[in-house]
Amino acid sequence: MKIALRIIMGIFWMFPFSFPCRAQCPSMDVTGDCFVDLSDLAELASQWLTGYRLPSDMIWIHGGIFLMGNSTDAGEGTSDELPVHTVILDSFVMGKYDVTNGQYCAFLNSVNQRGKITVTDGVVYTSLESETSFRYCDTYGSNPASQINFFRGRFSVRTKGGRDMSKDPMVCVSWYGAAAYCNWRSQQEDKQPCYNLLTWNCDFTNKSYRLPTEAEWEYAARGGLFGKRFPWGMEISQVLANYFSYWSGGYPLFPYDVALISGFHPIWNDGIKPYTSPVGSFPPNGFGLYDMVGNVSNWCNDWNGSYSPSSQTNPTGPTTGTDRVCRGGAGWNGDASICRVSYRRVGGPFGQVGDPGSDGFRVVRGL
Repeated sequence: MKIALRIIMGIFWMFPFSFPCRAQCPSMDVTGDCFVDLSDLAELASQWLTGYRLPSDMIWIHGGIFLMGNSTDAGEGTSDELPVHTVILDSFVMGKYDVTNGQYCAFLNSVNQRGKITVTDGVVYTSLESETSFRYCDTYGSNPASQINFFRGRFSVRTKGGRDMSKDPMVCVSWYGAAAYCNWRSQQEDKQPCYNLLTWNCDFTNKSYRLPTEAEWEYAARGGLFGKRFPWGMEISQVLANYFSYWSGGYPLFPYDVALISGFHPIWNDGIKPYTSPVGSFPPNGFGLYDMVGNVSNWCNDWNGSYSPSSQTNPTGPTTGTDRVCRGGAGWNGDASICRVSYRRVGGPFGQVGDPGSDGFRVVRGL
């Protein structure tokens, strides 16, 4: 096996090429970029050696070095996006998509059957024996932006304007609710969870599911295009993301917003908030990740803190704090300026950062 693998890798090194996977070899497109090339062969080799098979909804993110922070124009951002500093990251695995209503609903029903949560006035809380009851998420009974129903002891996904919302991203979820989902997914795959649900500390030595660090999120969002404003380049339009195009005087307020019409996304604005779109409705970035800005923002693992000017390797943020970091703008109702990949938002882990229905999350795994 090793000899055969070396021969194949040698051929690719001697005669480098790539071809569209969908037309010729979908099973070999390990990295999910719709091309079969050296990166796919390298991941196949890694999977063979480690015994880890990549789930279909996850993408390998090759580690590397990048400049974190607002390096395009310091005048257009905020002070907490500075100073720009060097970050070195190991490889990791990230969800292609935000966690959906359907996925989160499966989690809620599973932990509810085991008596791990309670629902009070339409809000889901932990039922652990601790002094603090941690809020996980809202249901439609407490927040009309939520797309989760709770009726007769069972959670289900709503329809909105006749549209099934199962494939739309989960919203109205707290940081605690996002972290608890990560633990549950780890347990579904017989892996040791990363989070202690009493202290909420993350054990990064467990190579299980968790929330991305802020550095991992920004590195992944950039998709290999460093020094750019957005995951795909310097401009944004509603062809590329679900966001609110803010206009003034008949033109977009921000010169890098090239949307053709003002306001909420014309396709997903159905008059019933939240105006989310199904995950994967827009083109992926260079790493094969969808909706890294717009649609919903993503909770990160980090406590909020100021950047250090010094170089860092695999930073995990402050050890304590009061607010957690959320990235990706303000989702479907955020304007172009806060869809920039360097933009940072913070909020208390018990609640939501912005307007109801704008905050979600995606998962990562260490290697």
